Amino acid sequence: MKSKTVYVCSECDYQSPKWLGKCPSCKSWNTFTEETYTPTPEPKNKRISIIAENTEAVRFEDMEIPEYIRANTGIGELDRVLGGGIVSGSVILLAGEPGIGKSTLLMQICAKMLTRVLYVSGEESTGQLKLRATRLEIENANTYFMTETNVDNIAAQTDKIKPELIIIDSIQTMFDPSSASIPGSITQVKECASKFIAKAKSQGISIVLVGHVNKEGIIAGPKVLEHMVDAVLYFEGERMQSYRVIRAIKNRFGSTNEIGVFEMTDTGLSEVPNPSEMLLSGRPVGVSGSCAVCIMEGTRPIIAEIQALVTSTSFPSPRRAANGLDYNRMCMLIAILEKRLGLKFSQNDIYLNVVGGLKLNDPAVDLAVALALISSIKDIPVPPNVIAMGELGLVGECRAITDLQKRINESYRLGFDVIAIPHKTHKEKIKIPEDASVLNIKSVYDALSLFSQKED
Repeated sequence: MKSKTVYVCSECDYQSPKWLGKCPSCKSWNTFTEETYTPTPEPKNKRISIIAENTEAVRFEDMEIPEYIRANTGIGELDRVLGGGIVSGSVILLAGEPGIGKSTLLMQICAKMLTRVLYVSGEESTGQLKLRATRLEIENANTYFMTETNVDNIAAQTDKIKPELIIIDSIQTMFDPSSASIPGSITQVKECASKFIAKAKSQGISIVLVGHVNKEGIIAGPKVLEHMVDAVLYFEGERMQSYRVIRAIKNRFGSTNEIGVFEMTDTGLSEVPNPSEMLLSGRPVGVSGSCAVCIMEGTRPIIAEIQALVTSTSFPSPRRAANGLDYNRMCMLIAILEKRLGLKFSQNDIYLNVVGGLKLNDPAVDLAVALALISSIKDIPVPPNVIAMGELGLVGECRAITDLQKRINESYRLGFDVIAIPHKTHKEKIKIPEDASVLNIKSVYDALSLFSQKED
């Protein structure tokens, strides 16, 4: 039959015979991609059964809570992000930039899992897989390796081996023979993912799909792919830095606030059970523009260091740059300090950085950012034993934050005995260590008075 060309929206899978700037279905812009396929006659009512169970309606009183069995991966940081391990019959999508360490992490899972694992690679040969396994010193008799891109052949091997975990590296390289689209297209990615999900739900096999990301940093392929799977994990970090962070964007069986921290070494990824000590290592003492803050990533408190550099500029338009912090949030804090304290930031270039490559979204970092900015513009160091946490409002007030007790305990454990916290807190519910002092910050004026005392 004659080939046809169709334009498919990568967000909602809407199809159009011509290119459109705006999708009429999901209202997204510039999401249409061209696909060429050869239509083939298919039987009517062709469906892929996702869950092979009785579809009859059940009364609420007769419903049973399934006992999901979690299998530990042997990597504690990854189990933390997944909520305690991989749930039987779940499908996990692991995405990240090329070279970030996705295949290395999955190879280490194969070595530490106690169950039977099938590792399917559509990008490397068996020799290349053997070379990496040898470099990582991985030996596991329960792991089977396969280089294949045809989903039907993979399904046949699955029925023969009967693994408890299947790793697909990557979903963009797989293809379904029943679809005439090229591998990596939106249609192929969706069809292949549907077959793998049907396999997982019907036979109780856990599947990990590796997904590529595009230049915008989002998962390549249709957006519906993230809705089809049970968990979406993002591998973050810079390839030139040794530390990596795994963050859950979606998790049907656990929290999406947890993160896992790893360090890339010669023998693979090693866990960092205490990220605070790692982030504070090498922190300068007696230098202006640095302030520590305790953030919450799920249930884990982490101490991070915020650095600010305020320097005069000869250009009429000063430069603003933020690494690890929201740029608009930084501009708002600068405006608050200029309006309420009269500091002339408009005449200076401002650079903000979070040490270690972390990306902070916790509003409790506002006070620490303000202290770092004031410290840099006045060239007065913040004492190394001071840590600040609190949210700032537009009128300069310091508002209460959550999980304050956990933040205080973690700060004191790492040697910060002067803790700056918002004034309006439930003091009767918070226990302060005996040899620690608390600075009650009502507004940014209190922060300025701290530097005024040092200046005197």
